[in-house]
Amino acid sequence: MTPQPAEEVVVLVNENNGVLGTAPKSSVHTATTPLHRGFSLFLFDRTGRLLLQQRSHTKKTWPLVWSNSVCGHPALGESNADAAKRRLAHELRVSATLIEEIAPYRYTFVRDGVMENEICPVLVGLTLDQPNPNGKEVEATRWVPWQEFLQELDARPGFYSEWCEEEARILERSPRFQEILAHRGKDFDA
Repeated sequence: MTPQPAEEVVVLVNENNGVLGTAPKSSVHTATTPLHRGFSLFLFDRTGRLLLQQRSHTKKTWPLVWSNSVCGHPALGESNADAAKRRLAHELRVSATLIEEIAPYRYTFVRDGVMENEICPVLVGLTLDQPNPNGKEVEATRWVPWQEFLQELDARPGFYSEWCEEEARILERSPRFQEILAHRGKDFDA
């Protein structure tokens, strides 16, 4: 597993995901954030519960907002799955028995004067671990059954990050995601 770099960089891309260069993560999230690569991971336990996180109050983007299990930025030449493993270890101190990319996703959202602007594939993972959050990254965590989470999205629109809400709907329509959720027991033992 690749260790978390001291100065994290993001990969700047064009609309076709062609690499334009890199820039320090600390410098790109502004009111006019350039398009860059990201990923979003939805992590499940053996019983089908989804791990959710409340982003740390120290985060520049979306502080204290509840979101999916982990988000991040792959380094140049790093796969989305490897980046997700790295961020899981850094943010939640857990590992995954499976990580699979399910769907492409592209978004732009602005909150509190900060823009997120990413090509951000949606990944699904399975874990046997309990989170031990890194307080610099994560304020709180909770496990919730998938169907209960979907009901919460309907009952409380805007409670979760905008990307989390949209990505959950993408997963809900994905046959591959439904297959993983239905057969998660064998994937844990793989």
